Amino acid sequence: MRIVDTDYLIIGSGIAGLVSALKLSKKGKVIICTKKQRAESNTNYAQGGIACVMAATDTFNDHIKDTLDAGAGLCNVEVVTKIISEGPERIADLEKLGLHFAERSAESGGGYDLGKEGGHTKRRVLHAGDITGRKIEEVLLDRIHADSNIRIKEHTMAIDLITTSWLRGAGSNRCVGAYMLNTSEGEIFAVRAPVVILATGGGGKVYLYTSNPDIATGDGMAMAWRAGVPIKNMEFIQFHPTCLFHPQAKSFLISEAVRGEGAKLVDSAGKSFMEKYDARGALAPRDIVARAIDSEMKSKGAPCVYLDIRHKPEDYLLARFPNIYATCLKFGINMAKDLIPVVPAAHYFCGGVEAGVDGSTALPGLFAVGEVACTGLHGANRLASNSLLEAVVCAHEMSEKILKIKLDTEDSRIAIPDWQYGAAVPSDESIVVEHNWNEVRTCMWDYVGIVRTDKRLERAWRRIRNLRQEIRQYYMDYLVTADILELRNIADIAELIVRSAMDRKESRGLQYTLDYPDRKDSPPPHETVIADQPGSHL
Repeated sequence: MRIVDTDYLIIGSGIAGLVSALKLSKKGKVIICTKKQRAESNTNYAQGGIACVMAATDTFNDHIKDTLDAGAGLCNVEVVTKIISEGPERIADLEKLGLHFAERSAESGGGYDLGKEGGHTKRRVLHAGDITGRKIEEVLLDRIHADSNIRIKEHTMAIDLITTSWLRGAGSNRCVGAYMLNTSEGEIFAVRAPVVILATGGGGKVYLYTSNPDIATGDGMAMAWRAGVPIKNMEFIQFHPTCLFHPQAKSFLISEAVRGEGAKLVDSAGKSFMEKYDARGALAPRDIVARAIDSEMKSKGAPCVYLDIRHKPEDYLLARFPNIYATCLKFGINMAKDLIPVVPAAHYFCGGVEAGVDGSTALPGLFAVGEVACTGLHGANRLASNSLLEAVVCAHEMSEKILKIKLDTEDSRIAIPDWQYGAAVPSDESIVVEHNWNEVRTCMWDYVGIVRTDKRLERAWRRIRNLRQEIRQYYMDYLVTADILELRNIADIAELIVRSAMDRKESRGLQYTLDYPDRKDSPPPHETVIADQPGSHL
């Protein structure tokens, strides 16, 4: 088996992974492994922007308060304060790399064209039109292309982390690399490194309906859990309230910025309904808006609700939301003249691998940054556009910490055994993978969605456990493919979500259960941490 050595292995090519690579390449060799093309990441699909205090009328305290309010009493105040107060410096870093944020015209006073989104009391969302994430990816990848210390391996998917306790069976434990699958050629090889960084994003594909791209299968969280790393607060899945409802519009998001510019949520008769649920109307935090839409749809038997921004002129919509406008028009919807049909969809994981702002985890040698990590910033519900802020700040803090680490450790060149194929054969039953894939996602949507009950969670628990056993057997019997790896990972993530949701006997933030509709603040709210021994998951 081929073994590739490097100083830093980064798994994932979104903003968190790319910013980390550019900083770490100053001291050593970096390999970035990404399972599709290098630009394919959740970052690439981020429309809204980056929340950051940039206006004279805004303050860090205002942004901190908004974040804490959205987080429903479960945010780590120190983490929130650090990430928000460091935001302007990290925005300056991105601008030095060549990123340009939208600005207001001179007639409007100049300066940044700051947007406002749900849960924010001030305009503080920096954006580049409605394709902010794509612009960030382009700038960072251009810089990486020019850096001789960074190599990107596309179509390369991580199978599992490699740890010294697994290799030796005793002694101190640390992460020393990962087994990888070249999905184009089918080759399995290992990347050996004293520092391994998970920047794999979230796992929206565990749900039947999601705003996430197909790559979002929770790979990093699942690998970390299988390696015995604690996973925290997985019950808090944010459902974005407004995904475009159209049979051909796969996972297309209608940015919260559209509501920030005055769009109302209305029913099929054009009647606004959010005022019944929250005084902030369509700009209430996402958990409230998603539950309100879910309630409206169920009470009226409606397949969707609608966004109404017809009061804005067409030229304004074309300039502010060019990508959204063009996509809606492709499906026969003119934002300036028509109501936009929308439904909630799984969007963001507030939980994940338990990690510090500096990316450190319970497993030495392993770091986690971005959506894959749970730092304490988001608590029980993420404030809109805080995710890219967290990614860029934590990537900086993590890199600063790693650069101080001496890399020539005893374990950095430990012998890694060849991948064991055993009696595995090529699969002739790929239909089983497709059926299990659909069953996991349908089960999660039906029983572990926006509104939960004990009975639904118990049903989900039984089904997911059985499915995981079937998937495990399939994984052992057949040669590894990307499809089976992703299926294995979403099933693992599904179990983590269900177990965490069953442990929280209250409604808080994104966890809403009919059996425990009230929020319990006495005693102080707990965090749901799952820390199983490696290999104990079945």
